[in-house]
Amino acid sequence: MQYHRVEICGVNTAKLKVLSEEEKMRLLALSRKGDAAAREALVYGNLRLVLSAVQRFASRGESPDDLFQVGCIGLMKAIDRFNLDIDVRFSTYAVPMILGELRRYLRDNGQMRVARSIRDAAYHAMQARERLQMRLQREPTVEEIAAELGKPREEVVLALESVVEPVSLSEPVYTDGGDAISVEDQLGDHSSDKNWLDELAIKEAVQGLSDREKKIVALRFMRGKTQMEVAREVGISQAQVSRLEKCALEKIKAAL
Repeated sequence: MQYHRVEICGVNTAKLKVLSEEEKMRLLALSRKGDAAAREALVYGNLRLVLSAVQRFASRGESPDDLFQVGCIGLMKAIDRFNLDIDVRFSTYAVPMILGELRRYLRDNGQMRVARSIRDAAYHAMQARERLQMRLQREPTVEEIAAELGKPREEVVLALESVVEPVSLSEPVYTDGGDAISVEDQLGDHSSDKNWLDELAIKEAVQGLSDREKKIVALRFMRGKTQMEVAREVGISQAQVSRLEKCALEKIKAAL
């Protein structure tokens, strides 16, 4: 995807407006009263959030125009559902809503085929997440989503993971008018002799795994593949991959 280009959906991304938090709250209050101009100003004033979210899916090969339009739908949902009575930044609520809309679009239009039962479970889990986002004005935990659905936590994790792509460390995860923050920016650098020794200990612990467990660990944590992708490559079900992965991690922890 060529994000260096200026025009996406006819929008000059190099000149996107940035609103202050106070201006956002003022426009949100006016929008609640039916002010269409205020709502439109909110949309245009937060398009940088959409652009940042779309860039996370650059490797999917989808049209940037299509993704940008889908992201704008998520932004408009966030504008309509944001609770002004809770002391939360608008971007904190809007970004997960935009990402959720993009993931739903990619799930429904992607080439990867997920079992109908798992797809339905993921759909209900994402709906529950949106309801909780409206109610809590923050990203809900897996436990909260599971409680909302009355489902086991493991079932919810499996469903949500089936529609989530691996995230590159260099991908931007948030921006609000300044420089984008990537995943690797969130990670601390604690280089030391202890970490070097820990790495040796982990390598030794991995040697105690079975060949299949080693392959699954390598595919999941070194090559960043999803459990669905690993299942196809190894030739087993995703549920088996999940069990073997858990067993392998437990063995590594025990060895350490």
